Amino acid sequence: MSKPSIPQGTRDFSAAVVRKRQYIFQTIRTVFETYGFQPLETPAMENLNTLMGKYGEEGDKLIFKILNNGLDNPAKLEQIKADFDKVLEGKNTKGITERALRYDLTIPFARYVAMNFGQLTLPFKRYQIQPVWRADRPQKGRYREFYQCDADVVGSNSLLNEVELTHIYQTVFNQLKVPVEIRINSRKILAALAEVCGGADKLTDITVAIDKLDKIGLEKVKEELTQRGLSNEQINTIEQYLQISGSNTEKLATLTQLIGHTTIGAQGIAEVQHLLNYATNIDALVADFTLARGLNYYTGIIFEVKATTVQMGSIGGGGRYDDLTGLFGVPN
Repeated sequence: MSKPSIPQGTRDFSAAVVRKRQYIFQTIRTVFETYGFQPLETPAMENLNTLMGKYGEEGDKLIFKILNNGLDNPAKLEQIKADFDKVLEGKNTKGITERALRYDLTIPFARYVAMNFGQLTLPFKRYQIQPVWRADRPQKGRYREFYQCDADVVGSNSLLNEVELTHIYQTVFNQLKVPVEIRINSRKILAALAEVCGGADKLTDITVAIDKLDKIGLEKVKEELTQRGLSNEQINTIEQYLQISGSNTEKLATLTQLIGHTTIGAQGIAEVQHLLNYATNIDALVADFTLARGLNYYTGIIFEVKATTVQMGSIGGGGRYDDLTGLFGVPN
């Protein structure tokens, strides 16, 4: 008789741990509601076509797909075999799977907005605290099932939303007594880097590689960029970009010399400068141009939050995604 176990990458929580988690969730929930955000819950599973193609090549591989019922039906054996052959070729087929566990809370929120657009009062500010699932390789600090605590605003282009969200980060972690550093960049700055390196078609290759910088180091990032077809000259430009350092003011000055001549680069620099100017009383706000965030849907300011007193991965992150609801046929 085999020993009882749980799937890799999942956890049980004792009463003591559950109470601590509930305290954290309630602290976050209270701050969200103080800033006027409304609660939302969405199903654990979504239609597969809702999720696929929204997270980039790397993200799509980590979506937990749910097998259809009836795959043991003898009457459909030949069709099922043919459909499985397509799956083995890396293709999706409705004969095998039509649904998947949600990968994050952002795409389900965009789907919700698209389905309920006519009934929402804009700008609509929602928060959501629910589990998500990723078919990742389990390792320290990385699980296949975990909670996300999201706050999003739809129906407003104002950068004051980013200012408010920065203050939400600070308020939550101050109340939890966790010292943090809030790092910011703009996806437009990364797009400008791609433009300087030869064109917008390089953006995904560059951001996917840069997003691994903390995990694998600069030399491995350069190796990956080479494997993705970038030239030595292009890689040298990216290395120069990644080595920008100094105070926020000094970093912006150096960056302006590198990409400020491009239209989209100037826009991205202005966004970061705006946030630094208006998110006052936040000493921990740092311009970090190595920040990439691997998800494809970001279009503007991106965030990452890291604890400063313990060695671990990011404990917060996100960004602006102006075009996301357009994927579901709803204007931005």
